[in-house]
Amino acid sequence: MLLPQPRPRTRLHYAWAIAGLTFLVLIFAAGVRSAPGVLMLPLEADMGWTAATISLAVAINIALFGVLGPFAAALMQTIGVRRTMLIGLGIITVATVAASRIASPLELMLTWGVGVGLGVGLMGMVVAATVATRWFVEKRGTVVGLLTAANATGQLVFLPALAVIAVHAGWRSVGYVLAGAAIVVAVPIALFMRDRPEDIGLLPYGAAPGSASEEAPLLRGGNPVSTAFGALARAARQRDFWLLFGTFFICGASTNGFIGTHFIPACGDHGIPEVRAAGYLAAMGLFDLIGTTLSGWLSDRWNSRYLLFAYYGLRGLSLLFVPFAFNLNGLFGMPLFALFYGLDWVATVPPTVKLTIQAFGKEEGPIVYGWIAAGHQLGAASIALAAGVVRTVTLSYNDAFVASALLCLVAAFAVLGISAKRSPRMADARVKPSFGRV
Repeated sequence: MLLPQPRPRTRLHYAWAIAGLTFLVLIFAAGVRSAPGVLMLPLEADMGWTAATISLAVAINIALFGVLGPFAAALMQTIGVRRTMLIGLGIITVATVAASRIASPLELMLTWGVGVGLGVGLMGMVVAATVATRWFVEKRGTVVGLLTAANATGQLVFLPALAVIAVHAGWRSVGYVLAGAAIVVAVPIALFMRDRPEDIGLLPYGAAPGSASEEAPLLRGGNPVSTAFGALARAARQRDFWLLFGTFFICGASTNGFIGTHFIPACGDHGIPEVRAAGYLAAMGLFDLIGTTLSGWLSDRWNSRYLLFAYYGLRGLSLLFVPFAFNLNGLFGMPLFALFYGLDWVATVPPTVKLTIQAFGKEEGPIVYGWIAAGHQLGAASIALAAGVVRTVTLSYNDAFVASALLCLVAAFAVLGISAKRSPRMADARVKPSFGRV
């Protein structure tokens, strides 16, 4: 078998083009997923629906985004990353157009909940792990950080603009804008996205000349459903999986599930206009672009467990500060929270990905991470619904802020129990005949 030969080092490796295309897709997916946070107040005012009703649709969206993760990772191994992305963009186009014509809570659940949830679920957090693992040997943690930061950058790009559209052109216009954006994003993906470096005669970035890969090739073919559940069955026998799953559940509960969904209405409860609140959330996205990229760089150099301990602990303290920040004027109120919380928004992802690949290997690691990411989104869905119910019952988000903060402090100590060594059981399980390579 002839090994692919590396191109001259003077040329920019195509892996960086793949990373850029993936960044673009993840920016868009984040913008679509965060749109309901902008729509919550207009829907309450125009349709008369309660925060609890709207939050249920958001919870369905977030849950599907997470639950589809491992199946999306397996599907990428079966039909490729490019086709999986294009299917997701197509579903989003149809769902957002339909969302602009809704007239009942059921239609809200089916469009913004199920439809958009399915579309963004095919382009979830597993894409970052899959692309970084396939295309990079060197700077893998940094690339995961950059791609994860696209989640925040999507908010930075979309939220202020969507808030202005919702205020001045009506909330129904938001769906049409997002559908058009999905079509625009699909064009470069269709033309330039590739599945593996071997497909164009390259080695992964940083791979030594003459080596096919860092490890055995990734799985190809097979049934995506059985592949995903098979990886889960093996991973679930290990304590590290449940520690990573549980702490990432809390991560989701304290970020896009709570702040991403309810921050704008929480600001509205304290007299902060919707567009300004969206600006604060977008600022968090800008700072998270910095924080998560830095976290990826740090995860290549420092112990990931200690990084996670610091991230969760600081996040918990910042959430305890929010009820006081609403009553503070100037830079020491919400601008300070936006800065501090933004730097820590999803900084947990690069060290979590590193620990997952370290524990479960390059071949099944992305699929196992898909299940762990499902925990992240199930946590987000739970708090998105629970916080909406809390606000409906108590007319305040204060109890939800305190509960989220305490969960983060629990996660800070739980991550210290994660093993720093790769499991030999999982390495052996990867070569069973039922998951043979083709």
